[in-house]
Amino acid sequence: MTYTIALNFEDGVSRFIQCNANEKVLDAAYRQQINLPMDCSDGVCGTCKCQCESGRFDLGDDYLEDALSDSEREQNMVLTCQMVPESDCIITVPMASSLCKTAQQCFQTSITNINALSPTTLELTLECAETEIHFLSGQYVNLSTAQGDITRPYSFSNLPGSSTLTFLIKNVPNGAMSGYLTQQAKPGDTMTITGPQGSFYLREVTRPLLLLAGGTGLAPMLSILYSLQQRASSMPIHLLYGVSKDCDRVKSDVLTELTQQLPNFTFQLCVSDPTTSEPLTGHITDHLRPEHLHGGDVDIYLCGPPTMVESVIATLKEQQIAPTNFYYEKFTPQITAEQV
Repeated sequence: MTYTIALNFEDGVSRFIQCNANEKVLDAAYRQQINLPMDCSDGVCGTCKCQCESGRFDLGDDYLEDALSDSEREQNMVLTCQMVPESDCIITVPMASSLCKTAQQCFQTSITNINALSPTTLELTLECAETEIHFLSGQYVNLSTAQGDITRPYSFSNLPGSSTLTFLIKNVPNGAMSGYLTQQAKPGDTMTITGPQGSFYLREVTRPLLLLAGGTGLAPMLSILYSLQQRASSMPIHLLYGVSKDCDRVKSDVLTELTQQLPNFTFQLCVSDPTTSEPLTGHITDHLRPEHLHGGDVDIYLCGPPTMVESVIATLKEQQIAPTNFYYEKFTPQITAEQV
């Protein structure tokens, strides 16, 4: 049996290693050419101290309290030289990836489909023939054209661990990447992805979730929902999905299917155009309801344009709502030089 261990470095780079049964994380990392911080490797110095964000493990008792105190252990701090995983784990490494002699991975992919889901949203499907791509639901990669002249960050919208990758891409007028995809790209063309990276990803679920998505910020939420479905999560999950106009909404059929397949999942669409026929109009911040906030005992995940993210942050502060955990990512569409 092997376990997948996600190593998240402080510079945002994530690397995934396979750890064998009864193998220590430090040994597994070195075996796969990732030099995690280490000095003694005997649980004496504490140099290899990291934090385990999720997963089960055994530390044993063969380490000194000077290296790892009881209070640190209660905070899920670990010594990777002693840590033996008993499940898949996510570990935060307090060091840049370059100092561990590793870096982002690059994968060659080919375009299999470019689908215009709406006038403002493209769905790009890539196939990676080399391997399954591991990432944490919510993370992103940098996507580059074959010539390397255009590079943009995009969040995965698919379930981790597949060679088929999907992304929701805003179709920006005069946008460099969207222009390439709509005017030049064709199935079979190659693209390079670099990553994964980012600190916006699904953590261990121990309380209700409120997901807030604006526009193509729906992409990481889809990946998160697929992971929750895979885990058969029974926690209440509510998604507020905001768009500008009725024609901008995408994946409504997928979200409806998920309400049938994922217990306690509900979603609402909010359209800012006042002429919409949808019951929710205005902005997402107009529809943050007490029943979805659970008195603050909630984890909020937010992804959308900067103005939306800043508006949600300000609203939570004004209403004195302090969620147990609040994770967010904001994105800004990039345009060509001609539009500047």
